[in-house]
Amino acid sequence: MSFQQGLSGLNAAAKNLDIIGNNVANSGTVGFKQSQAQFADVYANSLTGAGGAGVGIGTKVAQIAQQFTQGNITATNNPLDIAINGGGFFRMDNNGEVAYQRNGQFQLDRMGFIVNPTGARLTGYTADASGVLSTGAPAPLSINTADLVPQITTEVNAVLNLDSGSTPIDSSTVAFNMNDPTTFHSSTAISVYDSLGNTQTLQTYYVKQPSGAWEMYASNDGVQIVGAGANGQITDLAFNSSGALTTGMPLAAINVPATATGATSPFPVTFDFTGTTQFGSAFSVNTLNQDGYTSGRLAGFNIGADGTLLGRYTNGQSAVLGQVVLANFANPNGLQQMGNNMWAETSTSGTPLVGTPDSGSLGVLQSSAVEDSNVDLTAELVNMITAQRVYQANAQTIKAQDAVLQTLVNLR
Repeated sequence: MSFQQGLSGLNAAAKNLDIIGNNVANSGTVGFKQSQAQFADVYANSLTGAGGAGVGIGTKVAQIAQQFTQGNITATNNPLDIAINGGGFFRMDNNGEVAYQRNGQFQLDRMGFIVNPTGARLTGYTADASGVLSTGAPAPLSINTADLVPQITTEVNAVLNLDSGSTPIDSSTVAFNMNDPTTFHSSTAISVYDSLGNTQTLQTYYVKQPSGAWEMYASNDGVQIVGAGANGQITDLAFNSSGALTTGMPLAAINVPATATGATSPFPVTFDFTGTTQFGSAFSVNTLNQDGYTSGRLAGFNIGADGTLLGRYTNGQSAVLGQVVLANFANPNGLQQMGNNMWAETSTSGTPLVGTPDSGSLGVLQSSAVEDSNVDLTAELVNMITAQRVYQANAQTIKAQDAVLQTLVNLR
């Protein structure tokens, strides 16, 4: 009987050494999760159902359990390197087969898809040209390098202060002339964009009237835009005795003629002067912005903690390119190891719970970083010594049994 016990001990110790050796070999593998041998004793079945004095017949490996503890996170220079801080796995499309991994070392293939070193594609929610995510079934993610479509200017927001101490100019007797500074008090300019993304300079002029109101005139690329006012002004701005604007906002749109061939012309631009004041101080521009922009080329991108891929363009704009999703399982130890740092779903792992990072039991993502192996080399080396001693001890039990049998054989 001791031969069988010792042999089972040798096999168990050898298997333990194999597992420890595999852990040590993968101590530098990104996203690797160390394994641990779990043993169980073995007893022979008793025919009578009672075995209080029974002697065990050895040991066996009950399970090789992976330890899904968090590994250290190390910064890298690759924006496509992604580390998961917390639970979850990257969901990969491996030639139509879904696989899962913790290794976040990614790159772009020739078609623009985000892939791992073996060519499996990272999946998530894709975005349309407007940056709206399709949150249905996850699909392979790609980086769209097409130019960002220009956006025509539709609104200008301006917060000014018009000097209440300015001497009024009666526009009914002194006609406004954009080329004569004596016919207006102040002016400001802003770049606006037509439907093709071409830049045009829209300049506004302000003239204080004897009534206390201010007339606003406008020009586009040096050509005056004649408004519907009695003196050709675009609109009038009125203020109360406290210097607050009383004219309703936003103003009617100015029809700006496009100067580029092929662009929509004219295009309406609405002015909103909410917050503009008339105080006894010099003319000032506190806010002046508009909602249009020219076309832009992709200059770079980054991945947020929630998995959002945000593209940065040469025109200063940004757009959502997609969102990485993660998957988690009720029993990660039920996953089947496939090699190449990937796992496959099994009946014992449970169905994958797919969602966006930082939701439910899913961790957050960190761009330009990777998760190191969670192998503790010091502990593994100590375990190796212990396993080697266990192997030696089991070999001694076999040697002792052999000596006992030799003594019995030599009896006369």
